[in-house]
Amino acid sequence: MDAWVWIVIVAAVVVVIALVAAAVTRRRRSEQLRERFGPEYDRTVDDVGDRRDAERELRDRQDRHDEFELQPLSEAARRRYTEEWERTQARFVDDPAAAVGDADRLVQQAMGERGYPVDDDFDRRAADLSVDHPELVDNFRRGHELWERYDRGEGETEDLRQAMVHYRSLFEELLVVETPEEVR
Repeated sequence: MDAWVWIVIVAAVVVVIALVAAAVTRRRRSEQLRERFGPEYDRTVDDVGDRRDAERELRDRQDRHDEFELQPLSEAARRRYTEEWERTQARFVDDPAAAVGDADRLVQQAMGERGYPVDDDFDRRAADLSVDHPELVDNFRRGHELWERYDRGEGETEDLRQAMVHYRSLFEELLVVETPEEVR
C-alpha cells in the first residue's frame, strides 16, 4: 500500500478514538452531575429542554457555589433558630399566613447566616441551594409556590400547612451541624 493510504487509515483511527474518548468523557460528566444533583438534574433538563444546556447550567451553579464561603451555624445560632421555628409553628394555629411568611423569612435568614447569597431572586436562591441540598430544594420551591398561591388569594389554609411542612424539612437541614470537610 502507498504511504498516503496508511496516513489516511491512521488519521481515521485517531479521529475515531478521539470521538469515543469525547463521548465517554461527556457520559462520565453527565453521570457525575446526575449523581450530584439527583432529582434536580432531571428537573433542570426538563425546564431547560436540552440536556447539554441543562448540564452547563448545573456546572455554572457548582462554579458559583464554589465561590461561597459556607459555614455551619454556631450552637447558639442553631438554638436561636430552633426556638424561633417553634414559636413560628405555634403561631400557625392562630395566624397561618403570618406563620408561613415567618417560615420563609427564617429559611432565608438561616441560608444567609450559612453563607448563601439571599438576594431577591427566588430562582437563584433555589439554584444555589440545589448544589448542597438537591433532595430538598424541591421542598423549598413547593413551599414558596404554595405561599405565593395563597398570597394571590388562590390558596387555602391547607396550602399553608403544606408550605409549612415543606419549609420545615429544608430548615431542619440548614441547621444540621457539619464537620469542616462536609461544608463545600
